[in-house]
Amino acid sequence: MGTGLGSPLLALVGLLTVLPAGARAGDTTVARAEAGPATVILSLQRREISVERDGARFGPWPVAVGAPESPTPRGSFAVLSKSINPRYESTSTGVVHPAVGAASPLGERWIGFLSSGGDNYGIHGTPWPVWVERREAVSHGCVRMLNADVKALYDLVEVGTPVLIRD
Repeated sequence: MGTGLGSPLLALVGLLTVLPAGARAGDTTVARAEAGPATVILSLQRREISVERDGARFGPWPVAVGAPESPTPRGSFAVLSKSINPRYESTSTGVVHPAVGAASPLGERWIGFLSSGGDNYGIHGTPWPVWVERREAVSHGCVRMLNADVKALYDLVEVGTPVLIRD
């Protein structure tokens, strides 16, 4: 079976496999098309996020997290909403950022996991990859990912997927 992708995993006969979106050369984990429920796990100490499903682990991917004065909440949550090319609106000023997609402060994907008062917390992309690459604590509580990585995560979760955020 010629895939043109150079991966022996894709050449398995009789087994439908799907690589997660954004998979990189050398990735060894594949998911079956009808996989069971997933769980998102965020380690604040390591500043990385992954998905566990049916004993397989996707990721980990590096993240930037909340600054000390506005930390990322810890605890057990669930995916409340998902959005492609979300539009950023400041919860403090109501100002709507004109850009959507890769240039938006929210990047190309939004995965909301907590709404508290007027604040919304989510996992999202960013137009500033250096903060993610350095695994900084710079956000107002959200979890920033590289746009390619958040697309992969987005494709692995559904509304209702558990999100565990721990030290």
